[in-house]
Amino acid sequence: MSNNRLNSIADDEIDLGRVWGLLVDSAGLIAGMTGAAFLAAVIYLLFATPIYRADALLQVEDKQGGVPGFAEMSEMFAQESSAQAEIEILRSRMVLSDVINQLGMDVIIEREQSFFSSLLSFRAPPRPSTQLFASYVDSGVRIAVEQLVLPDYLEDRTLRLVISASGGGAADEKSTVTGKGKMASLYVDDHLLARGDAETRISNESGDIVLKFAELSVDESCVFTLTKRNLLSVIKDASLNLSVSELGKNTGILRLSYKGSSRAKIKATLDAISESYLLQNVKRLSAQAQNSLDFLDKQLPDMKEKLQGAEEQLNTYRLQSESVDLTLETKSVLERLVLLEGKLNELSFKESEVSRMYTPEHPAYQTLISQRQNLQEERAKLNKQIQSLPATQQEILRLTRDVKVNQEIYVQMLNKVQELRILKAGTVGNVRIIDTALADTVAVAPRKAMVLVLAVMLGGMAGVGWVVVRAAFHKGVESPDQLEKEGLAVYATVPLSATQEKLAVTKNSKNTSRESNLLALEDPSDLAIESLRSLRTSLHFAMLDADAPVLMITGPSPGIGKSFISANLAVVLAQINKRVLLIDADMRRGHLHKFFKATRGRGLSSYLSGQIDLPAAIQPTQISSLSFMPAGEIPPNPAELLMTSSWQSMIDSVSGQYDLIIIDTPPILAVTDAAIIGQSAGAALMVVRYDVNSVKETMIAAERLERTGVKVGGAILNCVEKRAGRDHGYYSYKYESGSEKG
Repeated sequence: MSNNRLNSIADDEIDLGRVWGLLVDSAGLIAGMTGAAFLAAVIYLLFATPIYRADALLQVEDKQGGVPGFAEMSEMFAQESSAQAEIEILRSRMVLSDVINQLGMDVIIEREQSFFSSLLSFRAPPRPSTQLFASYVDSGVRIAVEQLVLPDYLEDRTLRLVISASGGGAADEKSTVTGKGKMASLYVDDHLLARGDAETRISNESGDIVLKFAELSVDESCVFTLTKRNLLSVIKDASLNLSVSELGKNTGILRLSYKGSSRAKIKATLDAISESYLLQNVKRLSAQAQNSLDFLDKQLPDMKEKLQGAEEQLNTYRLQSESVDLTLETKSVLERLVLLEGKLNELSFKESEVSRMYTPEHPAYQTLISQRQNLQEERAKLNKQIQSLPATQQEILRLTRDVKVNQEIYVQMLNKVQELRILKAGTVGNVRIIDTALADTVAVAPRKAMVLVLAVMLGGMAGVGWVVVRAAFHKGVESPDQLEKEGLAVYATVPLSATQEKLAVTKNSKNTSRESNLLALEDPSDLAIESLRSLRTSLHFAMLDADAPVLMITGPSPGIGKSFISANLAVVLAQINKRVLLIDADMRRGHLHKFFKATRGRGLSSYLSGQIDLPAAIQPTQISSLSFMPAGEIPPNPAELLMTSSWQSMIDSVSGQYDLIIIDTPPILAVTDAAIIGQSAGAALMVVRYDVNSVKETMIAAERLERTGVKVGGAILNCVEKRAGRDHGYYSYKYESGSEKG
């Protein structure tokens, strides 16, 4: 693929046909990448740990239920519930840390395995785990950690726990153990941290390392790995696995979901979260009643003293004034005044509770203030009425009022204390568990069908992307039009020959059964040879105006098929009885002699260096009218040899003996040999390999020759491949012998 194709697509409009051809040409690559992605997904699914999910359902009521018979008191502590606030409480460190400590989620214990056992367990597909946290259960082994206390520097470090026979330290001593007769030793990096009786607990001297087992049953002495994770990291992991959402809008129904690799663990975790949240909700509401109880307990002794003082003052005044009874009118005023004082005191109590939950601007707070103002106004009216009474009656009324009010307040406070104690004991909170946790029997992740579909899609997209990116950065010529737009005529397009590829393998092997490796002789009907016959016809007219019957064939870079073109073109010219001399002028890496099964030793370099004469440098071939001059031994100075007079004299000598001299030269962008040889050539052709040489590279090569006075007559587009995006002439038209198609 080349960038030119993409450029031609993107210049004005998108050519969907060519885009499709680009993809069809690379169908094998795209299919391979898709298959690789699919295979990777299958391997991942075989070894991926299945993830399960457990669900639970909670209800958060708008107001707490309260205790029957104490509706007014319950109403005082009732609060509107916010689902979002409750969700955040469920995900809080307060709840999650309590669950982690309760279940021991921060403790990981595994049996130490050998490398071979670890390798086998890695290769085996994972199985769902049934054991809970801080425990290890296997055939003949049951161990559970009840308490593990470690200093901060040992958190997240792997410790070795060795269970051995009492009095011994070897882990291979046989002993059936249920806790008794076993020693537990805790190590870090082969350093002993603590050792003790496994039946009780083990600890170090400072007491900052403590290990206690809830269960220990092993058939033999064994070694475990023990890790205590950092609490914050465990909380973060638990928070990521926990999801809480409200079902519907303002329903107060919360769905809790928890994910993990063990169905038993996620069920236990979600149940613990629900219970911890429910318990803290009850504690939060009962704590409000406890705060009120604490306040009343502090006020009761003072109120009792005030009541006793008021009673003593009343009795003393009555004895002094010898007045015992009040008039009926005064008693009525007294009763009303005591009632008002009681209501004012009750409002003060409510206001002290409400002030803890609301600001003074809250409607509930404003209602209490308004009620208090009304009662105070009514009390002021009664005080004016009292002032019209005789002085003795006023004093008795005042003292009696103090006794009655203090007595009423004291009784109210005693009643409130009893009510609050009953309310605290009967607090049930405003949260209830509707559904306990249940774990799915089918894993929710990885979703096999989705993973496979995504793998195929991503693999295909990656393949397509790679093809497009590769095409965007690849600039090989794909069409003769690309060269002709730059002013370089294309004399022929030579298709890639499968037969020539086989001949190239034979040429490089030790098999010498063939007389030659020339496609023109092995398969004269090959399309590549047909195109060279077309080039032969074009050359007949192109060489008419040439100064010398010398044709130079060069190219921008090595490995583009110059030698193939030169050798087979020489053969097809010789087949029409043209006297042709083929010269291999690439004295550095020339290999034309391999096409004719000839030797390289005596050739061009030998003649130019004066070692042999000209007839000795020219070798006959199996075609009578075709002669061949190999490159000769590799000289230290090829360019200098070409610049000697021997080169030009050789060209002048052979020009009169042959109808056409074809010179195969080194690539012009690599060395200067072609520029020197071109001075003696009547015409020069540039071989350009399909999808390898770029337009820019080709034009630079042509410009380099023209700067030395060598005019490039045209180009040959070699090794053209059939692609879905383009149909070149040799693939669009077919000629079949024995039939005619109109």
